[in-house]
Amino acid sequence: MPETSEHSAAAGHRFDTVLIANRGEIAVRIQRACRELGLKTVAICSEADREAPYGSTADSFLCIGPSSAAKSYLNQDAILLATRLAGAGAIHPGYGFLSENAAFADAVEKAGLTFIGPTASSIAIMGDKISAKRAMMAAGVPCVPGPDTALPDDPATIEHIALEIGYPVIIKAAGGGGGRGMRVVPSANSLHEAIALTREEARKAFGSPSLYMEKFLEHPRHIEIQVICDDHGNVVWLGHRDCSMQRRHQKVVEEAPAAGIAPDIIQPVGLACVQACLQIGYRGVGTFEFLYEDGAFYFIEMNTRLQVEHPVTELTSGLDIVQAQIRVAQGHVLDLTQGDVTCEGHSFECRINAEDSDSFLPSAGVVTHLALPAGPGIRVDTHIHAGYKVSPYYDSLIAKLIVHAPTRAEAMTRMREALAGTEIEGISTNIPFLRALFEDGAFARGETDIHYLEQWLKLRRAA
Repeated sequence: MPETSEHSAAAGHRFDTVLIANRGEIAVRIQRACRELGLKTVAICSEADREAPYGSTADSFLCIGPSSAAKSYLNQDAILLATRLAGAGAIHPGYGFLSENAAFADAVEKAGLTFIGPTASSIAIMGDKISAKRAMMAAGVPCVPGPDTALPDDPATIEHIALEIGYPVIIKAAGGGGGRGMRVVPSANSLHEAIALTREEARKAFGSPSLYMEKFLEHPRHIEIQVICDDHGNVVWLGHRDCSMQRRHQKVVEEAPAAGIAPDIIQPVGLACVQACLQIGYRGVGTFEFLYEDGAFYFIEMNTRLQVEHPVTELTSGLDIVQAQIRVAQGHVLDLTQGDVTCEGHSFECRINAEDSDSFLPSAGVVTHLALPAGPGIRVDTHIHAGYKVSPYYDSLIAKLIVHAPTRAEAMTRMREALAGTEIEGISTNIPFLRALFEDGAFARGETDIHYLEQWLKLRRAA
């Protein structure tokens, strides 16, 4: 499948060196995409990541601060200084850290550099869940029932809003994300306590006590639609993913496409996402996240960045999303129409974490032995190797195991075999948990929702 055209990039977007403002497997993934595009790379690290293997394969490798993320990977001034010192013309933020920080995106552009992502204004609009919902409703994207305004302070008004929506409801932080700042309210009896607790949690975690309220859907699936847009008014959506297998609102396994959703149901939603991108002038890659229940879609948020689970869409669409993202940032025209998008086969991704398979507590230490699966339809994205020291300072994700096959059933079989062939010793990992999950009958039949994994884990612990 074509990616982007050979049209000349706009003069303001020209760059030949990219600083990768991230770490771990995504730093490796971005570095590979840059090299294949003929671009030089600058890798950065904290003190804890000085021995990161991707440092030796970058054109420059700079330490920007102590092990604490706040003093290194989240240190905007240090990253901008490193970019200038290395002579890079663009910054790729990856995911997490500063990837959805509107102030950072703005600072990058004001420094005369290219931010490989959307504009600061797009990040700001979609980063605030209330303004995002308002924008999506204006574009005709279906949303979860509930007002597109922040909750007031008046208790009586809040009670009235909840009654209008109908219990159960969910309270969410307007600036939230990552599964934090939300609380389900089953009845009026617990409403005000939930409001108070969530306001304080939102204030501490996101710097704002602003909340909003929506209907709580009891048995939905989590469905995503991936989009990519250029600066010339071209937008395509690249099929859909199911990310319902979640623990504590964190994704564990993703797949593409979402099983059992007919094209005539998903297509209008995809086209509405395209319209929303055009309406807010979106640039780059992004993901619209929905809850899906009883044949209906409900928008919940948009991720204005590359996502962890992008490989399942790459394998089903045939598009290198990271390369396309970089070329769009260079100003190239997206040489891809909606008619060119054909999603073939089925793909699964397992997030392999350095954590205990039963307690899910993080596990730091040295990888003493590593054996990774290989073969047709198997891909591993990782930064670790035998002898690698897993740090306690950052997210526990150490690898992504991705498979692709003609059918969902064949892809599940391939994933079982790939998991059986994955050996990581010296630290604890969640591989035993993933192996057990792929033997589960309901998961194999596609009979799951976003609450299924938590219930499955409770039964497993009780057994």
